[in-house]
Amino acid sequence: MITLTRTDSSNPDFVALVKLLDAYLAEKDGRDHDYYNQFNTIVMLKNVVVGYDNDEPVACGAIKEFDSETMEVKRMFTKPEARSKGLASRVLTELENWAVEMGYKKCVLETGKRQVEAVSLYKKRGYSIIPNYDQYIGIENSLCFQKELK
Repeated sequence: MITLTRTDSSNPDFVALVKLLDAYLAEKDGRDHDYYNQFNTIVMLKNVVVGYDNDEPVACGAIKEFDSETMEVKRMFTKPEARSKGLASRVLTELENWAVEMGYKKCVLETGKRQVEAVSLYKKRGYSIIPNYDQYIGIENSLCFQKELK
């Protein structure tokens, strides 16, 4: 059975999943990993979702305030053996719902062009490519997205 838990970045299951995410991204991003990694701290993330499959932590994501109307989606990951079950979509939906509950109107995010599965997920979930923002301006491998929340 799939369950989702709202928590924060002190959750040990989230911390363990992020370690797997960082290892995955280090392989995918190659020499670019150190640049991206500096923006992916999980300290003090107040809005984290962990997805469980039969009580095993298999997926995660987080949001943090970007501006007064916008949350930024961070640290999305699904274990490889749990992919293609809709977990990432469920985690993302839960994060978007949480953002709406807190009064936010949109979400933004950044992902790498090499993360083709992530790019596909975000497009399928209604995110549109926008100009790269903040630290991603001028970074060729980065794609930034935005979605208006309802």
